Amino acid sequence: MAAERLQKLIAAAGLGSRRRAEDWLRQGRVRVNGVVAELGERADPQLDRVELDGHRLGERLPARVLLLNKPVGVLCSCHDPHGRTTVMDLLPLAWRQGDGLHPVGRLDADSRGALLLSNDGSFTLRLTHPRYGHRKTYRVRVAGRPDAATLRRWQAGVPLDGRPSAPVGLRVLRQGRESCLLELEMREGRNRQIRRTGERLGHPVLDLQRTAIGDLTLGDLAEGQWRELDPQEWEALVASA
Repeated sequence: MAAERLQKLIAAAGLGSRRRAEDWLRQGRVRVNGVVAELGERADPQLDRVELDGHRLGERLPARVLLLNKPVGVLCSCHDPHGRTTVMDLLPLAWRQGDGLHPVGRLDADSRGALLLSNDGSFTLRLTHPRYGHRKTYRVRVAGRPDAATLRRWQAGVPLDGRPSAPVGLRVLRQGRESCLLELEMREGRNRQIRRTGERLGHPVLDLQRTAIGDLTLGDLAEGQWRELDPQEWEALVASA
């Protein structure tokens, strides 16, 4: 077998995307024959020992899925070059360095709530690829009091970047004098979609919390805390797509 770029070998092993593998290479988490590898390096897995976090490619790790209640201000990333807190900093040190765990999807830094982490590449693909359309539920506080016509526009899907958006399940939970609490159910997750939609409709988002992914809810999980899912829980989540 000819030598291949390391990020391609890592992606082919189902450990993550090529972009994520490039991040791991920059972080010094990949070794070839015991030596820390550099971005752009090649290897032949039939001749070379390629390891991620001490585990050889092809060595099957037990699949692990965590549910985390992400606080505001924490980044959905494995590493931040500026030293800001990431979701990985909320996990035990051994899990950060040796299990291949990574965020499944994203919540922006200003948002909070349910986030999955996994070391299983196929699980990550099934939960993040748009074709699977997993349902996600949010509680969103917006400024002002949207009228009925505005809510209907939001439900129908507000175009962004010149492209239509999918319809949104929406109900009003509570109306205040200066803000409104909404519950949204969505099956697509474009970049900052809820915030951009609220802004476009004249009701900027004041607080955004993801409360559920499919039928998986936060329950009484406190912010900053996590729990490991039983295989039955995450297998049911994949099957619900």
